[in-house]
Amino acid sequence: MSDTEQTPASRIERSLTFAVVTVLGLSVLAIIAVLIAGAASIDLSGNSLWTTIALLPVIGLPIGFVLMLILLVLSMRRRARDARGSR
Repeated sequence: MSDTEQTPASRIERSLTFAVVTVLGLSVLAIIAVLIAGAASIDLSGNSLWTTIALLPVIGLPIGFVLMLILLVLSMRRRARDARGSR
């Protein structure tokens, strides 16, 4: 099956892709921010903003992983449907 015959990604797949990139990207940026703050000897326990930034990867990484698995399943189903349609 050529590239022009494949079914394009659905709106849900594009939205999930954007959500995965956003959630995982923010989590990685939060980890980097906490590492830099720790290296600069900034007290992270006194400020609620730093507490939120420090907890963001704890919540964001599992959510990003689950969204990535959902995206993988949807993509595999679409590709299988395309493969069946070409036979």
